Amino acid sequence: MKKVKIISIVLLLFNAIGALPAGFLFIIDPTGSKMGMTTAQLAHSPFTNFLIPGIVLLMVNGVYSLLTAYFTYKANPKAALMVMAQGIILIGWIIIQVLMLQMTDALHYIMGTVGLMLLVCGYWMYKVR
Repeated sequence: MKKVKIISIVLLLFNAIGALPAGFLFIIDPTGSKMGMTTAQLAHSPFTNFLIPGIVLLMVNGVYSLLTAYFTYKANPKAALMVMAQGIILIGWIIIQVLMLQMTDALHYIMGTVGLMLLVCGYWMYKVR
């Protein structure tokens, strides 16, 4: 069980380390240029710039991952459910991103796998507790 919690925390921090700066950069520069993107990539989405996606990325994948890592570290009874929720959120984020951008790259597969691993770890923590 301890290994599963450690794996969960590492995956959550990995997600947060990517999401926090990316979300922040989209917020301060909604054109996406600081992230090497353009608003033209949003043609198949409801957004005209990256401000709203940046806020969601920062809060839902960044801040929530940090909060979940903290709850997991502190052995909070809700940690398992939070880890599963973060896995579902991350998988959903990747699917929506691929659909809206109509492209994939290695990062989508990596983060999709992280989301799946979080879902499995959270489920394991929930069942074993």
